[in-house]
Amino acid sequence: MTHLPPPDSTAPHAGTPEGDTFEEVQRSPRFTELRRRHRRFVFPLAIAFLVWYFAYVLLADYAHDFMATPVIGNINVGILLGLGQFVTTFAITTAYVMYANRQLDPLAEELRTDLERRGVSR
Repeated sequence: MTHLPPPDSTAPHAGTPEGDTFEEVQRSPRFTELRRRHRRFVFPLAIAFLVWYFAYVLLADYAHDFMATPVIGNINVGILLGLGQFVTTFAITTAYVMYANRQLDPLAEELRTDLERRGVSR
């Protein structure tokens, strides 16, 4: 038997003015554009990173000789690719923040302003 938390009595429900307003915003062209912009950036980047990550894992598991190839002193290809995972994560985070600041946040701010103008609070 699952125990569900009690419903949030402060959340807007369909049929209430706030619920109807939120549903209207969800159907609006601006919200649709916001979702499209977000997905257009996030999905390809997530797929690319997962391919890169799994390639690293598979190389580490099945290409021992390649990963053990010395590059400089005791530093080998495996270490460089492993560090590349951290660098890639940092680069993706930075790219997303820059993209969100330019492409997502202004549109989200417009939507928030519109909701506040209608008297809908968070």
